[in-house]
Amino acid sequence: MSQAVKLSSKIIDQARVVSKALNRSLAGQIEYWAKIGKIAEENPEMNYEFIKNILISKQEINKGKLFNYEFDD
Repeated sequence: MSQAVKLSSKIIDQARVVSKALNRSLAGQIEYWAKIGKIAEENPEMNYEFIKNILISKQEINKGKLFNYEFDD
């Protein structure tokens, strides 16, 4: 369910630039920032790279892209 939200023109302009660079829609970029921000607030010990890698790993699991990691002896 979509919901209209008023945002500042400054954040819209910033999101528009980044969305073009990363090949996302404007709404998709803002949703991405909101998702990352929510995760970061709920887990202040995690940095952005760690959060991003967790999200990528979750998608790999969902797509069945798993393999066993073998430690060197």
